Amino acid sequence: YQDREDVWIINREYKPGKIKNKNELPKALLRKMILYSSNPDDIVCDFFLGSFSTAKVSICLGRRACGFELSKIAFDDFEEDSEEREIVRFYNDKIAELVEEEVHEIERVKRGDELPAGVLKRVIVYVATKRKLSEGDKMAGRHGNKGVISRILPEEDMPFLADGTAVDIVLNPLGVPSRMNVGQLLETHLGWTAEVLGFHAITPVFNGASEDEIVACLKEAGLPETGKTTVYDGYTGLPFDQKVTVGIIYMIKLNHLVDEKIHARSIGPYSLVTQQPLGGKAHFGGQRFGEMEVWALEAYGAAYTLQEMLTVKSDDVLGRSRMYEAIVKGHQKLTPGTPESFNVLVKELQGLCLDIKMVKAGSEQGFLESVEKLKGKKAKND
Repeated sequence: YQDREDVWIINREYKPGKIKNKNELPKALLRKMILYSSNPDDIVCDFFLGSFSTAKVSICLGRRACGFELSKIAFDDFEEDSEEREIVRFYNDKIAELVEEEVHEIERVKRGDELPAGVLKRVIVYVATKRKLSEGDKMAGRHGNKGVISRILPEEDMPFLADGTAVDIVLNPLGVPSRMNVGQLLETHLGWTAEVLGFHAITPVFNGASEDEIVACLKEAGLPETGKTTVYDGYTGLPFDQKVTVGIIYMIKLNHLVDEKIHARSIGPYSLVTQQPLGGKAHFGGQRFGEMEVWALEAYGAAYTLQEMLTVKSDDVLGRSRMYEAIVKGHQKLTPGTPESFNVLVKELQGLCLDIKMVKAGSEQGFLESVEKLKGKKAKND
């Protein structure tokens, strides 16, 4: 670079003791010092031109930048609080930071990874494997339309169009109305027209293709304006009763593979507070029986199965012991007790100064009598 040559000329010209007056330092030199003391990605502060940009931008504007050692310029005659000395001070501080970072990096490399006590050496081998798509893997589109693969069929069993083209993927239509992400339908139509007309559609989020524009593209491509067409059953070859929305969309496979998610447990660790099984494959936990699963068993009327799930298979400590004893002795009798989570709830309410007591069936009369006695004592005290 010509500018680099100018720098070396300046270095030879302004040697220690050569500057008689600080005003002799030209402004061009100071400007170049500021420009040349930065990395290409650093902000270049040009006080004279009043611009703040990176060195890469300066190069594009025809103002080249390169590395420059400020310590080689003499500043002996400058005042202590001058801008020139401030630049050199800033330069020296940056050099000290880099030296300190280098020392830390060398120490880290020499020290290596932290190993447990008693381990002298550890070898880590990373193996990359390619996995085919399998049932249970997770996929997602661009509109939050995520889901798992329920079935994988051969091409001849998939639904096909009138020209014999088999579809690649079948999505459940119930995933659209409740979530109201109808953008995936517009993407389906627009993708089909782009494939037929041979153009690449770029639609920003808040300024994308409108419905009228997509309908116009469907007309131009000679496709149905509704985006629906007749689809034939892959098993029987007969057309479906209703026309189906068909098109081209963007779908990707997510890094949630069923081979890494599958998990089973016989017995394992329990939580100390709730006495419920831990959760997650990493903790060898149990399967979560959530609210919707409870609804399913309630809908089927499976009362005993639901009771077993919520008690002896969960946090009923005494019921677990009795169930184990019954299984060992060959008895088929379920005697559930009180879940430990209920006891935790009672203790939390008692911590809020709410005295909660459980009244068993058949003992309501004695409980009411005790309440009346407490009311009588309170009235006497008042």
